[in-house]
Amino acid sequence: MTYRLEIDDAPETVPGGTGVLLLHPSTGETDRFDTDFLKTDTDHFLVVSTRTTAREVRQKLEYYDVDENRAEILDTLSIERGYSRRAGDTVHYVAAPDDVDGIVNHIEGFLQTHDGKLRLSFDSVTELAYYAGEDDALEAVERILELLTEYDAIGLFHLSEDPHDEATVESFESLFDGVIDLDEDGSVDASF
Repeated sequence: MTYRLEIDDAPETVPGGTGVLLLHPSTGETDRFDTDFLKTDTDHFLVVSTRTTAREVRQKLEYYDVDENRAEILDTLSIERGYSRRAGDTVHYVAAPDDVDGIVNHIEGFLQTHDGKLRLSFDSVTELAYYAGEDDALEAVERILELLTEYDAIGLFHLSEDPHDEATVESFESLFDGVIDLDEDGSVDASF
């Protein structure tokens, strides 16, 4: 299965199993990349959020006019922070943003129970590394990329360069089929 991409400087299509790393400065405007990725050529998508709550993800999808009927959200923050939450058919929770097994298991469940063209947005790997540690975050990303290959899905993973040293960024980059580098001035450099 092939998937269209609507990302400057990236290939027009990529095969199922492709993982794309979105490298950005901490001040980077990533919502547009994320929502363009989710809107394009997709039957169902899952947003895993270690940075914002499900409510904030929904607001982003609505603002950028993404079809929420195709969306599922995994909120990793609300339970730990004691926020009110309403689980439903499309909003799910894990206990904490460092619950790596819970996150990976939920992604696998999503991929198992949906057909067609499936996309995953992971926002953000930086936050996962902050809560779970860089080694566990690297291992989680590897496991998720294996699932994307197994289920012929694709994923976009956010990583802010600022908190990590160069060796850590390179360790994450080496896992991915494509890297989109967003500069502070908004320019984009993609390598696949």
